[in-house]
Amino acid sequence: MSFSAWIELIASGLITGGIYALVALGLNLQYGLMRILNIAHGEFLMVGAFVTWMVAATFGLSPLWMIPVSFALLFGIGVAVHWLCFRRLTATSPNLDVFEARGLMVAFGLMFLVQNAISWIWGGDLRGYDFLTQPFAIPLPGGQAQFAVNKLLVFGLALLFAGALIVLLRTTLLGKGVRALMQSPTGAQLVGIDTKRLHPLMFGIGLGLSGVAGCLLSMAYTISPSMGEPYTVTALIVITLGGFGSMGGALAGGLLLGVIEAIGMHFTNPSLKALLSYIVFIGVLLLRPEGLFARKTRKA
Repeated sequence: MSFSAWIELIASGLITGGIYALVALGLNLQYGLMRILNIAHGEFLMVGAFVTWMVAATFGLSPLWMIPVSFALLFGIGVAVHWLCFRRLTATSPNLDVFEARGLMVAFGLMFLVQNAISWIWGGDLRGYDFLTQPFAIPLPGGQAQFAVNKLLVFGLALLFAGALIVLLRTTLLGKGVRALMQSPTGAQLVGIDTKRLHPLMFGIGLGLSGVAGCLLSMAYTISPSMGEPYTVTALIVITLGGFGSMGGALAGGLLLGVIEAIGMHFTNPSLKALLSYIVFIGVLLLRPEGLFARKTRKA
């Protein structure tokens, strides 16, 4: 392979990995803070993608306008879902283990509910629209690398939102409260951190990020009602790579997994994408169960 071909291959993996990281950050925030393993996380990504597609296809608006709308819509849904479902489970569950088990069952129900609702509203066909599909060439020694403009934009925006969340958690008073709850829930509540307000807010932000990820995905790829579940599984793999509760680790893990998949599919077969991810997942669980980046980013 030429140098430019390697750059295109790695860049392709990074673009995909940026989306992985954004999805994983939202899920990691929910689980790391509230111990809610939201299996339906990818379905809400799919909602953001379909809402963006509907507006772009029907009204001809740029999908960039839908980024804040998708975040706000999914944030509101997230707050409502937490209030209607998980807040009640917190009050009725005798201990954390029971809460996690019940929360997982509720999330499974939400997954099928959202998926079937979208299928009923818009059908099961693949959907898509054209947005900045023209190629952009980057001169390199011995040739040039070409990328679609929409994919470069998706990558840049995914990193922007992921970085914004990490900065929020590391530099603000709100972020300090979140990190304190992740490290010691009991101790954080003893010093006055109000979980009744913080939990729905963070759950909403997590779902808002999934809505943004869905909006970005619709700009460069076709979408379908079944697209959410694979992204949930991928997010779990990314969280395992980066370490549960580590936001910086989730970002690094998402980018790494994207590159591993791109290189692996190039030298094997694109149909083996899921197999490659699961091999990485099992290997990390066996050799480094705390995550590849846990030691470096455990405070994130």
